Amino acid sequence: MDASLHSAAPAENFNGNAAEQIAPPLQPPGTDMTGICFRDQLWINSYPLDRNYVFDYFALSPFYDITCNNEILRRRSVHPLDHSQLSNMTGLEYVISDATEPNFFVFRKQKRDGPEKVTPMLTYYILDGTIYQAPQLCSVFAARVGRAVYNISNAFSAAASKLETIRQVDAKSQNEPSESKPASETVDLKEVKRVDLILKSLYSKLPPAPPPPPFPEGYVSQEALGEKEEELGTQGGETQQPQIDPIIDQGPAKRMKF
Repeated sequence: MDASLHSAAPAENFNGNAAEQIAPPLQPPGTDMTGICFRDQLWINSYPLDRNYVFDYFALSPFYDITCNNEILRRRSVHPLDHSQLSNMTGLEYVISDATEPNFFVFRKQKRDGPEKVTPMLTYYILDGTIYQAPQLCSVFAARVGRAVYNISNAFSAAASKLETIRQVDAKSQNEPSESKPASETVDLKEVKRVDLILKSLYSKLPPAPPPPPFPEGYVSQEALGEKEEELGTQGGETQQPQIDPIIDQGPAKRMKF
């Protein structure tokens, strides 16, 4: 009984057409597969990488989801990238968004809900025969921010260590007794005599200083005024107080009013 059930199970999936035979269910690829890549050198040596064969090469990789609409077209012997056929279907599909044959191809995995309504999901690219998954934008931002924070923290750590070293050096220099400096430097008498001879020779070469100009008529020097005041003080026996300036010494409140 168990043997009959085991033999009848595959007969239900076989309809006489090998192209339309249902493939065994496979687990779809994961969302984040940026840590792996795929390359089949034997296939690259056998077939050219162009728009006609590149999808067959991509279907060999673990990034390929066998439940996509492209796989249905392959089973119908239709080119898997036929846009006229894919636009009339709904579900997951792969399209080539950019290509530079034979070195660079970009595949976009998207969900189609209508002829003009698609939602991008993931992006893959083939570079010189190696297939990669492009990282998502949030992963790129997270990696860049993490790297920036790491570099900033290292910079602060280095600055803190240098400041600590400077602080220790300053504390050590303050604790050490200062070296006593000599109170007076020794004077070389020969050098002093030599400088005096040089100054005397230079002074003898200079012309004599001209006489001072005469004072103008009626000008009395401060020295003459001082001598005159001293003579008057000695003669009178009392010192005369200086004359008070009515503007400076009395102030504006004590000025005479006319």
